[in-house]
Amino acid sequence: MKIAKTYNYLKKDLDYIEKAVDEIIQADHPVLREASTHLLKAGGKRIRPVFVLLGGQFGNYDIERMNIVATSIELIHMASLVHDDVIDDAEIRRGEPTIKEQYDNRVAMYTGDYLLARSLEIITTLKEKQAHQTLAKTIVEVCIGEIEQIKDKHVWDQSIRTYLRRIRRKTALLIATSCKLGAIVAGVNEKDANRLFKYGYYIGMSYQIIDDILDFTSSEKELGKPAGNDLLQGNITLPVLYAMEYPSFNTLVRNTFKGSEPVADEQMHQLIRLLKQTDAIERSYQLSDMYLQKALHTLDMLPDNRGKQSLNGIATYIGRRRS
Repeated sequence: MKIAKTYNYLKKDLDYIEKAVDEIIQADHPVLREASTHLLKAGGKRIRPVFVLLGGQFGNYDIERMNIVATSIELIHMASLVHDDVIDDAEIRRGEPTIKEQYDNRVAMYTGDYLLARSLEIITTLKEKQAHQTLAKTIVEVCIGEIEQIKDKHVWDQSIRTYLRRIRRKTALLIATSCKLGAIVAGVNEKDANRLFKYGYYIGMSYQIIDDILDFTSSEKELGKPAGNDLLQGNITLPVLYAMEYPSFNTLVRNTFKGSEPVADEQMHQLIRLLKQTDAIERSYQLSDMYLQKALHTLDMLPDNRGKQSLNGIATYIGRRRS
């Protein structure tokens, strides 16, 4: 089952949002316009706009107002990807050259800044003060998460708690905020809006953990980047932290990255093979499932409607995701 089937009744609205994003990024300057359009055309699941729309299903659903929130959040996500690629010196994203690879770091950073500025410009057309405050706080947390990731690179002794705090900021909060802002703009009561936030948070945690698993278990073609790329960049994810409890893997990973020489493909293949021989993948899936169960429990407390059915379907899809 494809995830889009769980919310196919929203296709028309999602197409509308996609068109709106395309129109908004058409900057007067040709380089900003081309760079932004290049990123948009590279594709993506647009899962954050989906959560905005589903959050809105619990209240007074108005596509024009939903579009403002969904577009703003998707632009923030796009901006974070551009900045990430500069920090990670990434050449490929979704099988296409990154903006920093196609242009350079300076153009990429300003493109990310432009997307962020356009996002904030759009959201201010809404009168709801709470929506502005919620989004601003989320952006602050995302920035802290990015800084923490830089600080934690190649820190082999970090705790699982550190990892979870990092992915909370980098991934889960923006998904949680997507759910909540859709609800706020639709006039959903505070209690249910907060429940939607919690659901989004738990889903976001599970989603990122599975992404980190797939970095080791999927092929380069499926990932759109080399397998084990996070580890190659020095980003220590949950499977690595679990695998490092095994002395053989712990020793190998430290020895592999202790010098200044680039890590060879065969060295990475050896690390991935050894990681797969541990129980790190299985344990990572178990933690992901724990967050999924919390999401489903939170969902049970929300009113029954079509949006709730879709949120349940998304959780089911994520739990079965293997590529």
